[in-house]
Amino acid sequence: MKIAFFSTKPYDKIWFEPMGKEYGFEIKFYEVPFREETVYLAKNFDAVCVFVNDYVTAAMIDMLYEMKVKAILLRSAGFNHVDIKAAEDKILVLRVPSYSPEAVAEFAMGMLLTVNRYIHKAYNRTRDFNMSLHGLMGVDLYHKTVGIIGTGKIGQAMIRICNGFGMQVLAYDPYPNSKLDVEYVELKDLFIKSDVISLHCPLTSGTKHIINKNTIEMMKEGVYLVNTSRGSLIDTDALIDGLVQGKFGGVGLDVYEEEEGIFYEDKSNEIMQDENLARLMTFPNVLITSHMGFFTKEAMQAIAKETLENAYALENGLPLVNRTEIR
Repeated sequence: MKIAFFSTKPYDKIWFEPMGKEYGFEIKFYEVPFREETVYLAKNFDAVCVFVNDYVTAAMIDMLYEMKVKAILLRSAGFNHVDIKAAEDKILVLRVPSYSPEAVAEFAMGMLLTVNRYIHKAYNRTRDFNMSLHGLMGVDLYHKTVGIIGTGKIGQAMIRICNGFGMQVLAYDPYPNSKLDVEYVELKDLFIKSDVISLHCPLTSGTKHIINKNTIEMMKEGVYLVNTSRGSLIDTDALIDGLVQGKFGGVGLDVYEEEEGIFYEDKSNEIMQDENLARLMTFPNVLITSHMGFFTKEAMQAIAKETLENAYALENGLPLVNRTEIR
């Protein structure tokens, strides 16, 4: 099988290159993102492998279909960046539903701890031998109420971590898991009662801007918000308004709704054209990272293994357990 990889970075090759040889695949790595203007690079390949910031439109799927590309391999669990409906009956879409839930959940807690206790600011201060504690006061997480939105594998990992901190955990999911020892509540109640809100749900038409002007108004004063899932779960304009009004104790964002073309790239020598992102960076209680919650050795190895196992199953007529279809 010949596979064209897009949006590849040096760290992708560490695992995909040797594993690909083990499976007998011929892999071509492209650093360019997967876009309409780069689809032509997939000609003569059996499959394309794309990352979370590669958007696959209906027009691109038609082009792949004409080139007889059999599958789109996703190096991610989420698939909101692919037009699944357009792919139906034309091209298979295979994802990686689980690689390391703990990696993302641990990072989410790390963001909460950092923005709450201003660890990032303390680090910068002490490097300049400024040992003042002024402006660095946080709150105890012990006995605080945390609301987990989405109780899939990552949400469950976050629940375990929060339980370890002695927090009271509330959860919301349209499909509650009866096997979990957690208190499910209505979404409105979660917004009203939570001291901390952590997002772990997929991006769908129903969850887009689940954090908006109305839901922010429901929240407690001084609430902490962490998003390690998808940027468009949050209405950025409403978030900025809430920050200006002093609604939030702290906000941790590993994702951003307009991150395409910015995250994973070095923009340090450029003028930031995204005014909302630039504005968010000015708030002292906002921590932004570039969609790196998944980025551990264990997770990267698992992503490579499952991605190539998806390709192997396709090549050998095995059950496609990770096929993504319209729900």
